This record gives sequence, structure tokens and C-alpha cells, in this order.
Amino acid sequence: MADELELDLVEISPNADPPVCKIIDYQKFLYQQKKKQKELKAKSTQITVKEIRFGPQTDEHDFNFKLNHAIKFLKDGAKVKAFVFFKGRSILFKEQGEILLLRFAQELEDLGKVESLPKLEGKRMIMLLAPKPAKKK
Repeated sequence: MADELELDLVEISPNADPPVCKIIDYQKFLYQQKKKQKELKAKSTQITVKEIRFGPQTDEHDFNFKLNHAIKFLKDGAKVKAFVFFKGRSILFKEQGEILLLRFAQELEDLGKVESLPKLEGKRMIMLLAPKPAKKK
């Protein structure tokens, strides 16, 4: 039958009993599958992570400047990785770094939610914020 129609006999489900076959144009079938894959890939969203670096004694102006950057990143849909970098003996001010990051999270609580609380990894105290999903009207 497939030869008469000048089409291909394609085995759809070989494990079924009896196996399922279909008479179709195989090249067209492959093209449509590629097209579906491309559409799915286009619909998927890429998540970017932006980093914001603080020192343990970051001043008020610098804090607000970096806060504005974080607000812009969260509005654009990117995750924000905020960290306090301790150099030399500044590791003594771990509490200051944690307070700074918690204050940062509190300022951004209407735009993003905290994914991981501040934790010390080597000489860095890291916290991750993700954007809140947009509310549908």
C-alpha cells in the first residue's frame, strides 16, 4: 500500500502487540518533529544569575546603589546571588555580613523571595534571591 501511494511505512510503536505502523511521508514527519522541538525550546525560559558583591563594612550609599541594581535584575526575571566577601582579618565581622545580607533580603521582599539564607562558604557569605512570579490580572 505504501509503495502504491509512494509514501513510507513507519513503525510507530514496536513494543505494542501487534506493532503499530503508519503510512506517511517520512521526511515530512521528521521536519514536523524538528519544528515541535524548536517550538518547545523557544518557549522554555533561561534563568540567569546576577551576582552582587558586598564588603562587610559596606556604606549606606553603596548599599542603596547595589540594591537598585538588584531591583532591576529581579524585575528582568534574573536570580540575584548576593555575597559578602571577607578579606584578611575581616572574617571577624561575620555577624555584620549576615546582618547586611538579611537587610538586603528585607528590602527586596516585595520583588523576590529568598531561596537560600546567608551561609558562610570559605571567605564568602552567600544568599540567593529569586524573582517572585508575576501576578496575572
